[in-house]
Amino acid sequence: MAARAELRIGLIGYGFMGRAHSNAFIQVGHFFDLPYDLKLKVMCGRKRSAVEAMASQWGWEEAQTDWQSVVTRKDIDVVDICAPNHLHAQIAIAAAEAGKIVLCEKPLAMNVVEAREMANAAHSIPNLVWFNYRRVPAIALAKELIEQGRVGKPYHYRATYLQSWGANPQSPDAWRFRNVEAGSGAMGDLLSHSLDLALMLNGPISELTSLIHTFTPNREVDDAVIALTRFANGSIGTFEATRFAIGCQNRNYFEIHGEKGSIRFNLEDLNRLEVFDRNDATEIQGGHQVLVTGPGHPYTSHFWPPGHIIGYEHTFIATLADFLNCLSKNEAFHPNFDDAVDVQKLLEAVETSAQKGTWAKVLGG
Repeated sequence: MAARAELRIGLIGYGFMGRAHSNAFIQVGHFFDLPYDLKLKVMCGRKRSAVEAMASQWGWEEAQTDWQSVVTRKDIDVVDICAPNHLHAQIAIAAAEAGKIVLCEKPLAMNVVEAREMANAAHSIPNLVWFNYRRVPAIALAKELIEQGRVGKPYHYRATYLQSWGANPQSPDAWRFRNVEAGSGAMGDLLSHSLDLALMLNGPISELTSLIHTFTPNREVDDAVIALTRFANGSIGTFEATRFAIGCQNRNYFEIHGEKGSIRFNLEDLNRLEVFDRNDATEIQGGHQVLVTGPGHPYTSHFWPPGHIIGYEHTFIATLADFLNCLSKNEAFHPNFDDAVDVQKLLEAVETSAQKGTWAKVLGG
């Protein structure tokens, strides 16, 4: 068997996403045939004791606290960024300038200016943004059905991303509530995912109007955001993202209604897709639940036998596998930094619209 090329990983960040990414690096070769061997070289974080404990638990060779030294090391091929949002740009640009492959968590940046700088710096560098929900098999199937014309001309796109942890004033994710580190609240954290999926499934958004609200006194970032949109394809859309939806843990939901049918998805039941086909006989018309675990469904042949459900972690594994296969073939991967710039433009339009109380144009911005 021919030896495979080795990619040595440097991970910047060690919290929730540090665990999710570490698991993907460890597991991806167990489920997918890869063109590379991955070496977990160094995990980097601000608190030495915490990052050392995390690195040891997840099998990283080293733990460091200085990201500048990590991104310039000759024994690092890939820099993966899951640090707080305000660090994304400086780390990604430094890594790109050092010739590293760059992976970055969402939202890509604090604003459009930063996002464009990152995309420009990484223009000739392989890059990835961890909009991992694109690789949920049910969502990938939804995209296939839309491309096959099963929904027909789209009329409505509705999306909600509902969580409740922001109502807890003692939440451990304190940096996410500080504007200087997060840049926004539910907008960047949740709405960015909904917008990325909408762009993938229903195409560009031409204009929008929005409302942003903070429930907690003196909190620096938004708790909730609502937007009305017009898509370039003529359909209209609604988006809601909040950390104050009491009773909802992680309800990333969308539905699409078109002339021929509809599709509904809820991440809290991520193995199922609801499909309605208007061509069914009238007496049997109704939405039916598809258990998207195979056979023949996207990604499912890499995991378990049909009927055996997968989980949240598999979305990162499939994302990484697709990226590595594109990398080996010198093919474009999506979502990349350019795709994330489009999301950042929409987030900025949402903020501008809410501040001015007007519609904001976004297509081609």
